[in-house]
Amino acid sequence: MKKKKIYLIGSGGHAASCIDVLETSKKFKIAGIFSDDNKNFFLNYKILGNINSLLKKNKKLNLHIAIGSIKNYNLRRKLFLKLQKKGHHFPCIVSNQSIVSKRAKIGDGTIIFHSSIINTNAEIGKNCIINTSSCIEHDVRISDHAHISTCAVINGNCKIGMGTFVGSSTVLKENIEIGSKSIIGFGKSINKNIPSGKLIK
Repeated sequence: MKKKKIYLIGSGGHAASCIDVLETSKKFKIAGIFSDDNKNFFLNYKILGNINSLLKKNKKLNLHIAIGSIKNYNLRRKLFLKLQKKGHHFPCIVSNQSIVSKRAKIGDGTIIFHSSIINTNAEIGKNCIINTSSCIEHDVRISDHAHISTCAVINGNCKIGMGTFVGSSTVLKENIEIGSKSIIGFGKSINKNIPSGKLIK
């Protein structure tokens, strides 16, 4: 099967991790990067222009937003919505080293990193980051633009709001709801609902 060309947006640490996932993919081939950093190449991939030059392109491309979200939730969301409106495509990217139930649903532009587990009937929205070795259990609902960080465990029937960040090694008890735009820090044990916009350090 011929691999489809895909273009990344961003050239930082998160982009490097995305590249690792894509280089193992049988579906996609990285054709270049758009970044505001003043570089010509990033990890041997050519930087084709800045993000503004991408926004001006009329040709419809397969894109992935490879910018981390803990400080850039709004940037990721705005770029995704603006570029999608222009007709660009945001395929779902799933590491072939992850385990994803055939009964799970994953939205456009979401990336599932190495060693992650997405269990039965889980639903993950658009433009989400499901980072390395995280576990998304049965019937979990994760809204658009959320970021589940490394080794986090989201137990059954939890709901995570739009744009929320869940830190590394944090564990959510089953049936917990976290509102939109919240930030849950590293290594937390969450056993009660969290309202929107909350910061848990």
